[in-house]
Amino acid sequence: MVINGNTEAMIQIRTTTKNEIGEAVENWSDVQMIVGWLDFQGGQANYLTYNTKLEESSHVFISDFYELDSRIKAENSRMIIDNGVYDIKYIDDPMGLHKQLEIFLDYTGGQ
Repeated sequence: MVINGNTEAMIQIRTTTKNEIGEAVENWSDVQMIVGWLDFQGGQANYLTYNTKLEESSHVFISDFYELDSRIKAENSRMIIDNGVYDIKYIDDPMGLHKQLEIFLDYTGGQ
C-alpha cells in the first residue's frame, strides 16, 4: 500500500537553552520533512473517549512509513504544515507494521 500524499510537513523539536540571566529560552529546530495527507477529525468517533491523546487532537497526518529521527517524540515535537503550527499529541505506527504513520495533531495557530 502506498499513501504518497499532497502535503509536506516539517517536524520540529523543542530545545531549551538559558539566556545570559539564566532564564529558559525555548527554541524550535527543523528535524525532518515528511509527505502525507492532513485530515481534520471532528471528534465524533466513539473510540476517542478511550484515549485522551486522540481526544485532544484536532487533525491527523497520515503518511507512508518513515524512520523518524530518534529525537522526535510527541512530548517535544510539532509540525509545520502550510504555515500552520500543530502540536504532536501521538505518533502511531499501526500494529508496528512499518507501512504507515498516523500522527495525531492539535492545531495551535499560524506561524
